Amino acid sequence: MTAQSPADHAAAPVPVAPAAIVRVLVRPLTKILNPLMVRIAGRRFSPMAQIHHAGRRSGKAYVTPVTAHLRGDVLLIGLTFGNLSDWSRNVRAAAGCTVRLGGRTYRATSPELVNWADDQALIASAFNPMLRAGLRLLGIRQFMRLHAELTD
Repeated sequence: MTAQSPADHAAAPVPVAPAAIVRVLVRPLTKILNPLMVRIAGRRFSPMAQIHHAGRRSGKAYVTPVTAHLRGDVLLIGLTFGNLSDWSRNVRAAAGCTVRLGGRTYRATSPELVNWADDQALIASAFNPMLRAGLRLLGIRQFMRLHAELTD
């Protein structure tokens, strides 16, 4: 038996699908809400961030609004649509992305999928109790943890 490298592990995560509430209530609204959310995400005082990533096959540039929080040089993003969402797969395939958060731009690298139990202390420090309750209500079971470096 050969040991898996971190790259092999990142390329083939155990699938985590979105929760039923997200599939039924949130997903149908994304086509309507995402264009609006992209406009306000990433700005100063916005609770949302913009993930700038490239399609893993097409190379096409995409911008996706997400809930992200920064603690030191660690960026945590709740995976509302699970770890097989296109943006999550694109970021992992490229080993990073650019993130616009709070009016600042970061180069985010070393994507890693973490569960609540993997890093409870970091998740608790990044998301206040109300946000953690909201994440649990949405059935978010996994996060993407990235190393963030300010570029501007």
